[in-house]
Amino acid sequence: MRIGIDSGGTFTDFAVLQDDGRLESFKLRSNPASPASVILAGIARALPPKTKADVVHGSTVATNALLERKGAKTAFVTTRGFEDLIAIGRQNRPELYNLTPLPARPLVPRELCFGVEERILFDGSVDTPLNPGNLRQRLTGVESVAICLLHSCQNDVHERALLEALEGVGYVCASCDISPEFREFERASTTLINAYVGPLMDRYLGQLEAACPHPVAIMQSNGGLLTAAEARKQAVRTILSGPAGGIVGAVEIARLAGFKKALTFDMGGTSTDVALAGEQPRLTTEARIETFPVRVPMLDIHTVGAGGGSIATVDAGGSLRVGPQSAGAVPGPACYGIGEAATVTDAHVVLGRIGADQLVGGEMHLDADRATRAVAAVGEQLGLGVIETAAAIVRVANSNMERAIRAVSVERGEDPREFPLVAFGGGGGLHACELAEELGVRTVIVPKLAGALSALGMLLADRTRDYSIGALGASDYEARFRRLEKQARKDVRAAELTRFADVRYAGQSYELTVRFGGDFHAEHQRVYGYSDSQRATEIVTLRVRAIVRVERPSLRQPRQPQISSAVPGKRKVWLAGRWRNLPAAPREAFDAKAGKGPLLVTDYGSTTLVPPGWSMTRDATGSLILRRS
Repeated sequence: MRIGIDSGGTFTDFAVLQDDGRLESFKLRSNPASPASVILAGIARALPPKTKADVVHGSTVATNALLERKGAKTAFVTTRGFEDLIAIGRQNRPELYNLTPLPARPLVPRELCFGVEERILFDGSVDTPLNPGNLRQRLTGVESVAICLLHSCQNDVHERALLEALEGVGYVCASCDISPEFREFERASTTLINAYVGPLMDRYLGQLEAACPHPVAIMQSNGGLLTAAEARKQAVRTILSGPAGGIVGAVEIARLAGFKKALTFDMGGTSTDVALAGEQPRLTTEARIETFPVRVPMLDIHTVGAGGGSIATVDAGGSLRVGPQSAGAVPGPACYGIGEAATVTDAHVVLGRIGADQLVGGEMHLDADRATRAVAAVGEQLGLGVIETAAAIVRVANSNMERAIRAVSVERGEDPREFPLVAFGGGGGLHACELAEELGVRTVIVPKLAGALSALGMLLADRTRDYSIGALGASDYEARFRRLEKQARKDVRAAELTRFADVRYAGQSYELTVRFGGDFHAEHQRVYGYSDSQRATEIVTLRVRAIVRVERPSLRQPRQPQISSAVPGKRKVWLAGRWRNLPAAPREAFDAKAGKGPLLVTDYGSTTLVPPGWSMTRDATGSLILRRS
């Protein structure tokens, strides 16, 4: 048996592949104070006694530690004279017209940035030998150390020597292991993030492995799997662990529905994650988490603070805001019975789109009166009634999510009208058709296990490791590739190895990743709309990807727990400015051939709103295919 687990901000989702091929899913309420306890409870629920299973886990531990600035006390070690590297960063201005921008707050204070005597030149030659001096004594009291020396991507001898000299100081990592690539600031930032979140991941996974009787693999940000031991050393590769599983699952769902590309839209309890994908999810090595560049291969995901738990507030100017603050799992939306703040979920409850006994198959009762009071309190500040306020909250949330989708499509030269929108997460189906109408998208796909698709995607992911080495100015490409491949075969046995290179036109500042020996000019034409086959090119970085394929589960009609409102009925729903009595039932209760909106599909872990003017069919996997007429 195999179990995929997505530990989210509000719910922890489980996708269980039985040994007879059956696929099932369920949800448990997350516990931010002890996420491992929820995971162990879910495994116990999923497995009969003494049953063996492989566990694949998507963790938010590293993500939350970075975003909330709750990582380890970390020191930064670099070449003497470059101690301000992290603070200086780049000269890029994210707010072009802000004359007094606030500087980004670095993860490490200046007093914990240390320089050592050494110097390696751009060609890898040693100019000044390494002299650590009393560095070990100066690091007293820190939990972790990030080492990033100048030009170590060309020659890592001094970083290796420092790793040996600082053994036992704490959690120590170096850029030659984390991101041995050109551009010292991005390399340093990536290594520093790894050191900052590494001790937390190390402790968390150590405790989970000790308590879990089954082998645990971790979903990484590039859409593949790491062993828990690898994730403890390479924690930065798990920054987008949970969302990556959703992208993998969404691409497979779109493929089975007959589409070769997709816009993926994952609306969870805390955030919304969107991505653009072809036949394979798109990767980037230029990702940013907040203001921090992360120079490891990651799925190209754009995240905004707009989820079911996003809190509605009124700002100083009297305007309605939704998010990025979230009610999370505790206290949660007001309708959960503890919190006081109005959220997007509360707005849907007020508008009749989520029933009081619908959530998690009726296992969790919602307090509709409490939701109404919370929304009404926001409405009083706006001078609006409770229904108008709830509808406004949904519209503002839609606007936030629409901007995110445009950021990964229109702003990158892609027409969203050419893609189906794959909507999942607990709230994706409630917003998908309204977003599609604004974007001009004509097809929406809602998977059967929409509420647990990220967990399902983890069962579809292969074991993957990425390796890289700097190559700017080099010519010994074959020797460098063999060095990477030797390490890959040592780490990941029986892996398929594929060579890539980061290539650019001579004089350009940024590069494109293509298969080694592939047509860079054609890729440049596709991405930027122009190319010049007569212009000289240069290789900046060499890459090797190692993949061990896993047996993928069949997605033909997966099962999920039956919900309490299995009998088709009617629900009073506010839609298009008035109350309507809509058919409301699980997708199996509707005709498999066709249905027409308006109607509500009330699944175990999600709800889908089909507005007027949309038709609905089901494919062989049970996915809803919604089309705008």
